[in-house]
Amino acid sequence: MCGIVGIVGKSPVNQSLFDALTVLQHRGQDAAGIVTSDQGKLYLRKDNGLVRDVFHTRHMRRLTGNSGIGHVRYPTAGSSTSAEAQPLYVNSPYGITLAHNGNLTNSDNLKRDLYSTDRRHLNTNSDSEVLLNVLAHELQILEKNQLSPQDIFKAVREVFKRCKGAYAAVALISGHGLLCFRDPYGIRPAVYGKRETENGTEFMVASESVALDALGYELIDDIGPGHAVFISEDGQLHTEKCIDEDTFAPCIFEHVYLARPDSLIDNVSVYKARLRMGEKLAEKILRDWPDHDIDVVIPIPDTSTTSAMQLANELNLKMRHGFIKNRYIGRTFIMPGQQMRKKSVRQKLNAIDLEFRGKNVLLVDDSIVRGTTSEQIIEMAREAGAEKVYFASAAPPVRYPNVYGIDMPAADELIAHNRTEDEIGEIIGADKIIYQDVDGMVEAVQEGNPEIKAFDLSVFTGEYVTGDIDMNYLQELEQRRNDMAKSSQESSEIENSAMVMDLHNQ
Repeated sequence: MCGIVGIVGKSPVNQSLFDALTVLQHRGQDAAGIVTSDQGKLYLRKDNGLVRDVFHTRHMRRLTGNSGIGHVRYPTAGSSTSAEAQPLYVNSPYGITLAHNGNLTNSDNLKRDLYSTDRRHLNTNSDSEVLLNVLAHELQILEKNQLSPQDIFKAVREVFKRCKGAYAAVALISGHGLLCFRDPYGIRPAVYGKRETENGTEFMVASESVALDALGYELIDDIGPGHAVFISEDGQLHTEKCIDEDTFAPCIFEHVYLARPDSLIDNVSVYKARLRMGEKLAEKILRDWPDHDIDVVIPIPDTSTTSAMQLANELNLKMRHGFIKNRYIGRTFIMPGQQMRKKSVRQKLNAIDLEFRGKNVLLVDDSIVRGTTSEQIIEMAREAGAEKVYFASAAPPVRYPNVYGIDMPAADELIAHNRTEDEIGEIIGADKIIYQDVDGMVEAVQEGNPEIKAFDLSVFTGEYVTGDIDMNYLQELEQRRNDMAKSSQESSEIENSAMVMDLHNQ
């Protein structure tokens, strides 16, 4: 999961890109980057850290130009070095920078093809660099000095044929304009909009509609699965469907956790979808546990609050904010490293004893992934004086790894993998655990847009919509994604950096 943005304006866009990335910060807190284009030259600033820390006044002054793209990164299978911060750049052809949200599932094969057939060099382990070079190759073989929109869409068609997996990407092609495209399944989200100014129409693309809202852009539409949007440097908008078949299956976890509640994704209000998830969960409790003794519903802030509010309303119970969140601690789910996640839970949340003491509380979370944070939160509730602690998840059990750009860990790190719900409840220390049903979750989102006939439900069902995932792939993914491998890789990178510094100092 990452955040992307691109703007073609009539005035400098550096501040607008910064503001948009700040709005999208929830999609990635590991690194940030901006590229702008000014009179045929590209200006880049990127580094590890939050948006506010990466960009200072001196950097913003150098980011000149009326068009540009930006990215906030959340690391998945790759490393978290600044070398892989985005946007990424290739000078041939034309000069192209690209920012990408998602994960290519056939990146290893593409790397071999790029080297042996396309004669292109890769400098990082990032699959985003693979995607960039595939796009660059398909544009280069057109052998044209000036590209028409149809030329660009032709290249995107070939990208779709070669690249498997999930990708919403935005690219700046020097001397031509801004391109944004979404994979044939539409797994990762992308939207585009416009804003009228006294100098003319400005266009913007982004991962979520909330970024458009914040900057005063009017949402035009989602970029459809297998669709591309191209905005020329002079501000002309072109759109094209670049696939022949409809295979729409967006990631439902965007509605469960990833997206902001004030966003529209594929014409579905994330807020309303989460309300309906709470409603469906309440219906399950009334059906399966009609004689419950719950005194109060307490959400685990922030993404579960919407579902918890509706659940409490349906159960005719009070909802209380029993946990206070420290706004300056990042989202623990997207923090690399188990030790960092565990350390952050108690720094992030503090319990109000008054709301727990002597009560049977139902804690509501959006989902349960590893279970370590859930266990600590239940401990905090008991320490605050709760008589009984029940735990509800607005999503079904997360039993399988994600291969489409969300860093859900290896299968054996998922608490629900090969365990029953009762076993999960026992491990996290809950007196009772209640999970959403898959059908209930699907209905909650689908009600907002009945045109969506399928979703990527792979983390819940183990069925991967792209059809190219087998056990060998998952085993290799497990080796790359387990926390021990990450720690080892980061230690190695620190040692290598120290060696380089020693060589420079000799």
